[in-house]
Amino acid sequence: MKIPALPGFNPEAFEKYFKNTGWLLMARVGSLFIKMLVTTVALPSYLGSANFGTYSYPLVLLAFFTGISTMGTDGLITRQIIQHPEKENELLGSALRIRIITGLLVLPLIYITYFFIAQYAPEAPAATFKQIVLVSFICIIQAVQIIDSFFQAKVKGKMIMIVQVGGNILSAAIKLILILLKAPLDAFIWTLVIDVLILQIGYLALYRKLGHHISKWKYDATTAKELIKQGWPLAFSSLFITFYMKIDQLMIDAILGKSALGVYTVVVNFSESWYFIPVAISTSLFPAIMNARKGSPELYQKRLGNLYELMVFVSVSVALVVTFLAPFIFKYYKPEYAPGLHTLQVHIWAGVFTFLGTASAQYLIAEGLTKITLYRTAFGAIVNVVLNYFFIPKFGIIGAAYATLIAYFASTFFLLFIKRTRPNAILMIKSLFLLGLLSTIKERFLKINR
Repeated sequence: MKIPALPGFNPEAFEKYFKNTGWLLMARVGSLFIKMLVTTVALPSYLGSANFGTYSYPLVLLAFFTGISTMGTDGLITRQIIQHPEKENELLGSALRIRIITGLLVLPLIYITYFFIAQYAPEAPAATFKQIVLVSFICIIQAVQIIDSFFQAKVKGKMIMIVQVGGNILSAAIKLILILLKAPLDAFIWTLVIDVLILQIGYLALYRKLGHHISKWKYDATTAKELIKQGWPLAFSSLFITFYMKIDQLMIDAILGKSALGVYTVVVNFSESWYFIPVAISTSLFPAIMNARKGSPELYQKRLGNLYELMVFVSVSVALVVTFLAPFIFKYYKPEYAPGLHTLQVHIWAGVFTFLGTASAQYLIAEGLTKITLYRTAFGAIVNVVLNYFFIPKFGIIGAAYATLIAYFASTFFLLFIKRTRPNAILMIKSLFLLGLLSTIKERFLKINR
């Protein structure tokens, strides 16, 4: 069966990349369905808002450091393997060592941050130090996940699907068994680490099944230095991304307490569970966009424009559906989660700018403008922190949702302030009006009526 190509993409090439995207989407849809049933519905209902806030807190705090521990190698290794397939083992081996070392280095930073919050925040942290220490080892365990970048570079979305769906089914089964056994909170904290372990084992098993062996990976000092040179802006931009995506949760816990954090986390989990879509589409079409950049600047721009319009169409569709279905969704929660209803209806619209931001990040990588990624995310982080500082005490958790919406917009369109990236920002603005899609529909309508 032939898949209709997106305008601007070669039909044969598009079918190949679309199939890879399809596998990635299937993987994430499977994960989304499982998370909605277990993490976003069953678990919050079992634990209650206060305990769910405690369960969520370690990952929220850890999120500020996991990006640094990868040193920006995820997307970078994908690009490098595409450009230099003969250096595959050197790239993967060097990236693995970088991730292990940086993972070890961030552990004391996590603990210092925890004690700083405990000392100066109005409310005590939702989780204990012992729980934070346990979950912090994820920073080291996730080093093996660099294999995901290999699968993306080789356009093997099916492998990613198998690992993620299989891992999430097993993870969900474990949590459901714990709920049926009426397990204590600490048992669920352990599952945070187990979830990551399951994924790493899955990636290793499939990598070996394809005839590859991690023992063949080689560390190369020159390659490592180049990866660090190109990756550190991505690593710190990841930190700032976390600031403007997660700082609201830390501030809610510090100002309003762990019950409010539990409610807001349910909202964020549901709203951000859709963020797999731009990642899956962008990473799968990235090779096609890179190839166009080499051969035809005009085709390159056309593909970017069509990618942005696709992001807007999908994100707006999701936001509209969730906005109208939110009242029905919250019927399945305890009354203590009721404040999350209107918060979700606001927060879900931040996804429009997240979708565009994710797609434009691929453009920045393709152009070698990774430092601009750092600047834009730093700007978004500053906007979010300032707005949350004023909005949370005055409006509660819905204030955090409005701060997130504004900050995501500010970060995405920061490219307008830089001369070199301004044409791309204008391309994104045009995509908000879906002019290319409307033009295509008009042309086909006229063709049919001739």
